[in-house]
Amino acid sequence: MSAQASQVLIVGAGAIGAFYGSLLAKAGAEVSVVCRSDYETVKKSGFRIESAEQGDYHFMPKQVLKDVRDYQGTADYVLLCTKVLPSMDRAALLRPVAAPQTALVFIQNGVDIEREMLAAFPGREVVSGLAFICSNRLGPGRIAHLAYGRLALGNLPGSVSAKTRELCRLFRHAGIECEATENIVAKRWLKCVWNAPFNPLSVLSDGLSTAEILGTEEPFVRHIMQDVCRIASAQGYPLPADAVDRNIEMTYSMPPYKTSMLLDYEQGRPLEIEAILGNALRAAERAHVPCPYLESVYASVRLKLLGDEKRGRRAIPPDGAYSHAS
Repeated sequence: MSAQASQVLIVGAGAIGAFYGSLLAKAGAEVSVVCRSDYETVKKSGFRIESAEQGDYHFMPKQVLKDVRDYQGTADYVLLCTKVLPSMDRAALLRPVAAPQTALVFIQNGVDIEREMLAAFPGREVVSGLAFICSNRLGPGRIAHLAYGRLALGNLPGSVSAKTRELCRLFRHAGIECEATENIVAKRWLKCVWNAPFNPLSVLSDGLSTAEILGTEEPFVRHIMQDVCRIASAQGYPLPADAVDRNIEMTYSMPPYKTSMLLDYEQGRPLEIEAILGNALRAAERAHVPCPYLESVYASVRLKLLGDEKRGRRAIPPDGAYSHAS
């Protein structure tokens, strides 16, 4: 461990941010959090982490904040762990705490989400992060870590800095696998292979688990995954030949799991449709790659949300929608 504790700020301390923040605190970092919905509970009592692998434990952040602008001090790392939504200005969330020496790390879902951050912070240390984890928020200040937890981190546009290696070391010290990679964009497409079918299908099926979806419609899941692989290859990021098979095998071995998109849907929160599906389809359109199965699931989930909106259940954001040019 370094002589002086790393100062870490987690922006978006939900199921992902709170869990990974707690690990960094275990490794000796001084971790503060920005959380809105759970602010009162966390300010008073911190987080209760219930982990199948790490055990149950308590995490009390150094600072608990409602607004990023209230942070006191200079962070070595700011970890952005929010959803990626068309209505959210991610750069604006980070700008108040983006000191010259701060590494800006986003641990988020989706593909083709790097340009916004690079454009907002030219010449700065911007780190793309991926979490391979089953983790849910059970209630205010209560996080369940069900399985996995592996991380991949890489500087944009394609390198690994000393600060990124140190962040990986901290995670490993806390008992979590963390890979430093120069190919983080390819890893992002690889994660989309799993996210693209299971997140929207869990919503469209009215709450089936990943095991139930795969046990019933494995051929359809495979077709969606293969569409994503073709798009990734056209973008210059060819994925391993066994990417689909490995994702299928891994899902069969997982405990029955509610996806993050399903949990957001059930709780009336916005869904990451554009980051996961829409961005992939826009990339496919630019590269003239046919992806009929991915288009079908994207259109289906948008129609479901439109039907919900007409019934007064939720509002569907109009911005960012992919529109296929026939």
